[in-house]
Amino acid sequence: MATTTERVKESLLGVEEDLNMSQPNRSSFMQHAIKDEQTGEEYLNEQGFINAIAPEGEDYHKIKRDQYSILFNVADRNHKGRVTLPDWSVFNNLLAKPDAEYEIAFRLFADPTTGQVDFNTFKEIYARNKTSDTIPFNWDSDWASLYLGGKKHRHSMTYPQFAQMLRGLQGERVRQAFLHFDRNGDGYIDPDDFQRIIQETASHKLSDHLLTNLPTLCNITPGSKISYANVRAFQNVIREMDLVEMILKNAINKSSDGKITRVDFLNEAARVTRFSLFTPMEADILFHFASLDQPSGRLGIADFARVLDASWHSTAGLVDQGVSGPSEKPVVSSKTFLHDILVSVHHFALGSIAGAFGAFMVYPIDLVKTRMQNQRSARVGQLLYKNSWDCATKVVRNEGVRGLYSGVLPQLVGVAPEKAIKLTVNDLVRGKFTDPKTGNIALSAELLAGGAAGGCQVVFTNPLEIVKIRLQVQGEALKAAAREGEQVTKRSALWIVRHLGLVGLYKGAS
Repeated sequence: MATTTERVKESLLGVEEDLNMSQPNRSSFMQHAIKDEQTGEEYLNEQGFINAIAPEGEDYHKIKRDQYSILFNVADRNHKGRVTLPDWSVFNNLLAKPDAEYEIAFRLFADPTTGQVDFNTFKEIYARNKTSDTIPFNWDSDWASLYLGGKKHRHSMTYPQFAQMLRGLQGERVRQAFLHFDRNGDGYIDPDDFQRIIQETASHKLSDHLLTNLPTLCNITPGSKISYANVRAFQNVIREMDLVEMILKNAINKSSDGKITRVDFLNEAARVTRFSLFTPMEADILFHFASLDQPSGRLGIADFARVLDASWHSTAGLVDQGVSGPSEKPVVSSKTFLHDILVSVHHFALGSIAGAFGAFMVYPIDLVKTRMQNQRSARVGQLLYKNSWDCATKVVRNEGVRGLYSGVLPQLVGVAPEKAIKLTVNDLVRGKFTDPKTGNIALSAELLAGGAAGGCQVVFTNPLEIVKIRLQVQGEALKAAAREGEQVTKRSALWIVRHLGLVGLYKGAS
């Protein structure tokens, strides 16, 4: 059983293990490492470390590239100003932990000798990393005393205590910032002050659309100011953004037109959560920001995408991929080529089943239509069929019920792939030209998708259509020949294909 000293060492320095790291992580280290001329050991200095986890040339408008240097202090376990290969392995292992954010913060503030966070050290490091125009925070407040003890009874924090304090810190920062800007104590602040509070406490978690339109929150209620209730409701929405996204997707999937109302969202939230988690004001705030460019009561996934920032993602999978720089980079489409193939096969199978079922059910009607179009009179001026019902009854009388399905096999062989090809090609082309952020597609792309689908359909199905028609009218021709005393052999589909040839099978396709 590990001693207290060993547990503290493991918490702060990590566990010494064999360097069985993935090849991408090792390659990333070696690419930016430099060699110590005296010992021959390879290591990363601060700039090399930043280059390894935050490559140049990427978008860092949410979190500045130089801010990643703070992680160097975490990776440098022995505080020697260098990150060795074992340090790099431990750091990547740390990132894979489910509580990585809390543990990284703990290692920044904790005393290596005690394995705890001292209040004075914590306050000093916090003050050192804030700017002169940062909204002030009172560490002597009643809230801070609950976690750290009163002024005369301060105590250090263990990792679980520190993590719990950190979870509530953002909410307390927002509360104190609101009091700071509520100068006359009426419970309201200006929209610009609200924007500053959110940008300082949560800008890295929110979409640009949301950050730009923060002052419009005052429009959800009468008046030109923002209440503390509005601020807390907004804070609750962004804190539960993952759950919000899940509820939205569930509700939209159940909607017939892919759009939902505020009531639909609240109903779905009540179904998927044990307790009523979202208030009416929180739902109003969500729909307010999603409908700024689409002022209607019903919104789709493209409208909510501007609020649910796709660049904010979980850390799962970072170990094998290396540490990507900005949060935008890992959101490369996860739909691989194999995924596209499987989706196309799925669509093809569904289209085939639907097409075959539909063709079989309406085939008797199609046969009657073809007989009516191609009927010949036994005598001049006398039609063979008076109407569609007469045609159907004569087919049953002369050829039996099976006569209504004469030539159905080529029809099934043709229609099933026809529908499948048409749907698959249409979905494939539309998917390539659809904007992944908004879900919109240009009219020209719609026309191209329809044209490509129709062209592929004709190329495949025209020969089968020709054969089907020949088989449908064959029974009628045999009866007419029998009346004239002629001997006509019933032909198969393969005979018709060989007889017509390639040119004949595509006759009329243009």
